[in-house]
Amino acid sequence: MAEFTSITIQTVAAGQNLPLTETAIKGSNCINHRAGAGNVTLRGLTNQCKALFKVSFGGNIAIPTGGTVGAISVALAVGGEALNSATAIVTPAAVENYFNVFVAAFIEVPRGCCVTVALKNTSTQAISIANSNLIVERVA
Repeated sequence: MAEFTSITIQTVAAGQNLPLTETAIKGSNCINHRAGAGNVTLRGLTNQCKALFKVSFGGNIAIPTGGTVGAISVALAVGGEALNSATAIVTPAAVENYFNVFVAAFIEVPRGCCVTVALKNTSTQAISIANSNLIVERVA
């Protein structure tokens, strides 16, 4: 298991990944991350056909000052592609109106391969993200 966080408020541009600045729990050789990067690399170090990971994200999202009020969203992304099944959408009534969001997904990594995961801003505008927490668990 590994836990990566970003406690401060960060503005994430549309289509970009959330940088994770702290490593609360480092994890094992099959979970790699560089502090400040948005991607976490999952490695298929297994004797089975595939390794299975559960990736969870929780945090608070809002429209920053100067943004346009409307729906905003984040999603777990695998290999840069957002997962529709792991997308959170909220519609704040005003800027700086924070909502707590949570998404999770199981990710299969073939033996000997690597997959990157990240939290992606899938909105059409920049958003603020605070108190971020990405947890990766090796489940099989």
